[in-house]
Amino acid sequence: MADTSDFRNGLTLVWNGDLWTIIEFMHVKPGKGGAFVRTKLRNARTGRVVDNTFRAGEKVDTARIERRAHQFLYEDDLGLHFMSTDSYEQLTLRPEAVVGREYIKEGVMIDVLVHAETDEPLATEIANSVELKVTETDPGLKGDTATGATKPATLESGAVVYVPLFINEGDVVRVNTERGEYITRVTTAS
Repeated sequence: MADTSDFRNGLTLVWNGDLWTIIEFMHVKPGKGGAFVRTKLRNARTGRVVDNTFRAGEKVDTARIERRAHQFLYEDDLGLHFMSTDSYEQLTLRPEAVVGREYIKEGVMIDVLVHAETDEPLATEIANSVELKVTETDPGLKGDTATGATKPATLESGAVVYVPLFINEGDVVRVNTERGEYITRVTTAS
């Protein structure tokens, strides 16, 4: 049991019969009336985001969420299949529960968020940036580095991002998974 003074980003609450994670919050003390806490909450199972206001000092139940390392194996009609690196058990998640799935390739490690009391897998967390090989794009031309123009490129995970004109097929690029944007070309040691 916690109250609104314990709120922090990432805290998971049991609210309205479901699990909700605090995305952002703000304590508000108006000149007139009682203080309150304005929150933005994400449903841990569905990903739906809602706004809610709690009275200052209001008691709420918290839930313990664990991050467990899993390796992505493959995707099929049933969903995305992962294997625990500790127990080698496999689990399947529906595509909506996998955040940033367009940037996940086979064999990559991600964190699966699990409700500790029930062992129910809820969602995934991927790194803020990933390195992927460009599998398809128009050829780059010499001298196309200063204009700032971009072109679409398909990555090995299937995602399409806009890259500078000098990027060629076979190049490895670093991509921001939150915004889906090109960051830089990665030089690989041969």
